Amino acid sequence: MGLLGSLVSFSQDTVYFTKGLMVQAANRYGREAIYTDQLAYGLYNQTLNKPMDGGALDDSNKNVKWQPVIADSINRFRMRGGFGSGSASYLYLSYTADKELTGLLRVKGNSGLYFNGVPHMGDPYSLGYLYIPVIVKKGVNELYVRGGLVSVAMIFPSKPVLLNTEDATLPHVVLNSNKPVLQGAIVLINATSSWVKGIQIKTVLAGKEMTASLPEVAPMSSRKIIFPFNTEGIAQKGQYDCQVALVKKGQVINEKQITIEAVTAQEKYSNTFISAIDGSLQYYAVTPQSPSPQSGTALFLSVHGAGVEAIGQAKAYQSKDWGTLVAATNRRPRGFNWEDWGRLDALEVLDIAKATFQPDPQKIYLTGHSMGGHGTWFLGATYPATWAGIAPCSGYPTLKGYGSADGMIPDSSQSPMEQMLLRASNQSDVVKLAGNYKSSGVYILHGDSDRVVSVNYARQMKKVLAEFHTDMSYYEYPGGEHWFGDQSVDWKPLFDFFKWHKRLPDSLIDRIDFITANPGISSQYRWATILQQQHPLQYSHLQLTRNTRQPMITGTTKNIRLLKLQLAQFGDQATVRIRLDNQNAIEYTTHSDNDSLFLVYENSAWVITGQPALTQKGPHRYGTFKEAFNNRMVFVYGTSGHKEENEWSFNKARFDAESWYYRGNGAVDIVADKDFSISKFANRGVVLFGNAATNTAWKILLNDCPLQVTRNVITAGDKRLEGDDLAACFVWPLRNSASTSVAVVSGTGLKGMYAAYGNQYFAGGSGFPDYMIFRLNMLQEGVKGMQMAGFFDNDWKLSANEMIVK
Repeated sequence: MGLLGSLVSFSQDTVYFTKGLMVQAANRYGREAIYTDQLAYGLYNQTLNKPMDGGALDDSNKNVKWQPVIADSINRFRMRGGFGSGSASYLYLSYTADKELTGLLRVKGNSGLYFNGVPHMGDPYSLGYLYIPVIVKKGVNELYVRGGLVSVAMIFPSKPVLLNTEDATLPHVVLNSNKPVLQGAIVLINATSSWVKGIQIKTVLAGKEMTASLPEVAPMSSRKIIFPFNTEGIAQKGQYDCQVALVKKGQVINEKQITIEAVTAQEKYSNTFISAIDGSLQYYAVTPQSPSPQSGTALFLSVHGAGVEAIGQAKAYQSKDWGTLVAATNRRPRGFNWEDWGRLDALEVLDIAKATFQPDPQKIYLTGHSMGGHGTWFLGATYPATWAGIAPCSGYPTLKGYGSADGMIPDSSQSPMEQMLLRASNQSDVVKLAGNYKSSGVYILHGDSDRVVSVNYARQMKKVLAEFHTDMSYYEYPGGEHWFGDQSVDWKPLFDFFKWHKRLPDSLIDRIDFITANPGISSQYRWATILQQQHPLQYSHLQLTRNTRQPMITGTTKNIRLLKLQLAQFGDQATVRIRLDNQNAIEYTTHSDNDSLFLVYENSAWVITGQPALTQKGPHRYGTFKEAFNNRMVFVYGTSGHKEENEWSFNKARFDAESWYYRGNGAVDIVADKDFSISKFANRGVVLFGNAATNTAWKILLNDCPLQVTRNVITAGDKRLEGDDLAACFVWPLRNSASTSVAVVSGTGLKGMYAAYGNQYFAGGSGFPDYMIFRLNMLQEGVKGMQMAGFFDNDWKLSANEMIVK
């Protein structure tokens, strides 16, 4: 069914689907751990009826019926609902093949799909660069596509292994920068049933050739690959053709051409770097200082809005004569809303910018527009000691009040179980962290006619800050829409405000007022660090006053168990009195002029303690399921189960890698359990798919974990849950590492494993606690399907006080 055509970039036949069936099957994929999907539930239970015009979805949903739908003139199906909607539609399509074929699915405008029952990532923003390799079996092949405005094409490639340059990550060549070798990244598509191994990539630019080896790429998958290129042949600004070829055993198996642009050092430019998050190639953009960068001047970090590239953000600013502006990427133009791995990307770029431009540490500023306005509120509250001033432009404060394609974080719940899950999102609520803005100047800019992000968000934050903030400036641009020209961000009064502000050194800060929800994300303010909480991911509040003349520290604490105080300002051999929460003072004599003191709250009293062991929770590794994805994660799938269990494990690993690529411009190593070893992947996060019976890496990584999953049984300490429909997501520290963890995606049987297919953990701001256990019926009944959720204590033990059990 469909129309045959050709796709220029691949030179092969393409089938466009033009007729299908639509059903409005309730589903919700949002910014929390719980997801519901009426169709997926039936698919996993094998209770779906064969889709037909007027037919019911299944026997329990006889009023939910399929209706015919026809694509428009540009092959788009218009359906009700969309990404993050509670009433989104599913589109059913079929393709009949007279023999087995290899195809590439190119679906745009969807939030996800199933091809012959296997889930794949969607392209909700219709970017068009996501090509999904699939095996088209002989006979009928079925697609269930979730989305609103969807186009679906099946491409039959002329080559089994090929390059796609549509989603390239490329730097500019900056003339006279003394960097002869740069790095770019493009996508390698493996449309075969075998691993791609032993492949090299060769580049030729301006007569200069380079060759590099590539990582292995899993069967029927794609991966963003890094390649080097030599720029020594480029001496003038302009655009240059670069030949990129895949080479195996000396033979070129696919070749593409990309364009490399050279600019002068005075122009805006992009630069690439290898991210410590996953080892992928990311980029940032620079608006250089005029007439040339100077050390000891200002640094402006600008965070962009949804759909905006970092280089576009940088080009909106005129060069400043008193500092350099750097724009981070959030991993993608929409990415993670500057939370989660978007937050980490911003910090990586900030560190690179500091090392590269050597700014005055007292002149570092933060600004951003729209989604970047939220990023400014969020990063400003999360790292308050970093910035001399912040300036959110046309932004919204939290994902609880404003959502994008993934929807909003629920503001509250009547269910204790859901409250436990939502607690893992507390770090996102900057209104609760607003006291942290005291430490820097705040300039709020918003158009008063903004119909995308209402000016009421700016007015809300003005009202919040007005209750305590003494250094705030606020301006509503008359008649200003969401974007009213480059002055929407490059606003002279905003930068004048920055120029008047400096970040004071720690030695001059004697008062601390600091709030955090997660020490694993934000733990330190100046000379005080919150190492552990009494109740994980509830809000902690620290208020201290330092008097170096007496010498003394006094103050109050809330939800803090372990505290570190730096005492450098008191000098050597000083007897310091510390009085917290109106308790008796503690005396401590410093042993050096750079001493630190650790205090623990035990038995309702503060006492001196030693430095905690790295095996305990702390800022280095504090937990939540998502933390394991931060340290060059490797996906380990099981091969020791039954055929269907092994297929699920590999399909799930590939689905998550596909999602990570689309959402985070990332690349992941996928390995079988039999090929995994601690030494081979030392100090890297691990994501394990399977259970103790299906994945042999379980014994290596989880032998001492109080949560154990095997066929038909989950044990959590002294609690036992039974059935083949149980799923679990949890985190556990890797005992051979001081900082990395293993995240487990598991099930007790195929039904439970299928329930774990959803990967809402990649939605920016979504909250996942240390562990959660649920049944397949969560897809029908939401929170009622949850069985257990909670946080480990500071010794990584199960605690009844931090656990909700059904």
